[in-house]
Amino acid sequence: MTAARLRNTGRFLRPANSGSAEYTINNVRELIRLMDPAARTAAPIRPAGAGSSCTGCNSTPAGTVISIAGLDNILNIDTFNNTVSAQGGVRLYRLVEALAEHGLELVGAHELAGRTLGGAIAAPSMGPGIGQRSSCLASRVLNVKLVTPGGKLMKVSAGQKDLMGAVRSSYGLLGVIVEATLRVQPTANFTASHRKLTIDDFCSVVDTLSNNEVGFKFYLLPYRDRVYLDLRRYSESAGHTYRTPWKIKDWGESTVLPNLFKSFNRLLPLHSVRYQVIDTVSEATQGIVNGRFVTTGNNTLAGSSGRNFSRTRNLLYSTWCFPAADFSVVARAYRQFCQQSYANSRYRCDMPAVGYYVHRDRSAFLSPSFDEPMIALQTSSTQASGWEDFVIDLADFAEHWAGVPLFNQTRSLRADYARQVYSVRLDYFRKVRRQLDPEDRLLTPFMAQYFQ
Repeated sequence: MTAARLRNTGRFLRPANSGSAEYTINNVRELIRLMDPAARTAAPIRPAGAGSSCTGCNSTPAGTVISIAGLDNILNIDTFNNTVSAQGGVRLYRLVEALAEHGLELVGAHELAGRTLGGAIAAPSMGPGIGQRSSCLASRVLNVKLVTPGGKLMKVSAGQKDLMGAVRSSYGLLGVIVEATLRVQPTANFTASHRKLTIDDFCSVVDTLSNNEVGFKFYLLPYRDRVYLDLRRYSESAGHTYRTPWKIKDWGESTVLPNLFKSFNRLLPLHSVRYQVIDTVSEATQGIVNGRFVTTGNNTLAGSSGRNFSRTRNLLYSTWCFPAADFSVVARAYRQFCQQSYANSRYRCDMPAVGYYVHRDRSAFLSPSFDEPMIALQTSSTQASGWEDFVIDLADFAEHWAGVPLFNQTRSLRADYARQVYSVRLDYFRKVRRQLDPEDRLLTPFMAQYFQ
């Protein structure tokens, strides 16, 4: 018999936790007392950041949820050594704004800047950076402080290579991150150019782009056979950068289009008419906003804000990473998968799929690009009815094409497949986890299926 596939249909907001206690921490001493086994805090205990996970990664149906939102101080910005130290509850957009005042920026244009720093270190935070600067944010961590499941404050430095490799992308299973110091860089401007391609034309150039010092992000419309490609190159002659075009772009993608498409889904009952309108609006948005207005930028401007996750509470998504070396084949297969899925079920995503290149990153044992460069592909929709079955089929598609999952962003992930993909690295992480949490105080039922 085939094992049943359990469906996970979380949204951007953290699902409500029936029966779990919730605490918001304002200082480290308070957290240490709460984590001390003598306090008898109800287990399992889950640290929660901004609630951006779309799986059960940072929630628990019983036990305790600890929010570190109160630990939100930026402690030091060192313009000589190009480092920044901050507490784990600081939102990334606040950190970005503070760095910009000193002529500095995070390395890489990270998506969902509404996340907390601790959450972005504990789970992969990626984005369309340029060349080797397109790895996870956690790869830039020099040292980190966390409160262990035993209620002890532990500091881990970059010199402790194996332990730091486990703490990065540890999904909150080794402790609660309360402070970190990261390597940053002087603000570097880039030019942004845009191309409108068929999927086949995109596939003919994606291998070349992956092997050059260029950053790229793309919007894939499988039902229109269209790709809108955003190319970024560092340039001293990039000229002035303007915040307004990037804010309009982000506002349109994160708020206007999802709300507009939700309205279309209610008002236009005929599939053929509704999706014709939706795809036309998507193409017009890409052509006008990106193609004409967004021509220069930097990482401070380019990271999508995502400040208020409640604005996109009905935007469902699932992210898989695919080997960059094979993506020319995967993109064509994805087009066929989407078209066939719609023909069979009459369900399709109304938002464009968004993808970007991720450089090889061996800094974390659970890095999705540990073995080779990847291209992250996020599939999203505003339509809940039919989504559950679609993401199960999407997971089957991704497994067939050697997709690498993210435990906080990939829906309908089979435990057996996760063990196959992460293999020896997952085994090593489990050993570290058992040493730091022998009583499984941080292990929820959802996380146990992958990390037990």
